[in-house]
Amino acid sequence: MKSLYKIWRNNRSLIVFISLMCVFRSAVADWYEVPTGSMKPTIVEGDRILTDKMAYDLRVPFTKISLARISEPSAGDIIVFDSVAADNRLIKRVIGVPGDTVALVNNELIINGKKLSYDTSTDNTTNQIRIENLNGIKHLVKVDKQGSTIQSFAPITIAEDMYLAMGDNRDNSADSRMIGLVPRKELLGKAQRVIVSLNYDNYYIPRKERILKVLE
Repeated sequence: MKSLYKIWRNNRSLIVFISLMCVFRSAVADWYEVPTGSMKPTIVEGDRILTDKMAYDLRVPFTKISLARISEPSAGDIIVFDSVAADNRLIKRVIGVPGDTVALVNNELIINGKKLSYDTSTDNTTNQIRIENLNGIKHLVKVDKQGSTIQSFAPITIAEDMYLAMGDNRDNSADSRMIGLVPRKELLGKAQRVIVSLNYDNYYIPRKERILKVLE
């Protein structure tokens, strides 16, 4: 006991700081390292994403127990969630919310019977970057010109407390088209901005242009 007291007495400021930081990361905000390109061009490999863990729920620290619902995810939100179906932590964009009917035809979304509008941003021989207008939220999506087996799906109506989420890299994303709808209880928070981005292909040198970049 004396040794424990001595450790506490000599390091209490550090211990309190670490404890508060752990509580903060558990219940308020955290960062998430993105290992894949499923959200390109919005998010790239090596991005460290600041996630607001109080965006949707007030939770008991170190648990997923919700004390109160603060708000509900909206179409266009970028969410971080622990997927049971994928057995992994994922980051995707909310496409459909409860009550919506969503379909995808040749990489063009149809929500509640209305096809979204698309404009071309860049175009090359292999892929195209489009500006997708998701209920007023304009953001970039990437599509492969050769197509894929996940570029279309039949209409689906979103049930209560479920969300349809997709990656912005539409032909290279393991999302609701593969793992099914995302249960609300799996949500960890809303992705807000890039804290820092490390270039894996260039000796992990930080990408200056992505530091504190707001996600859209």
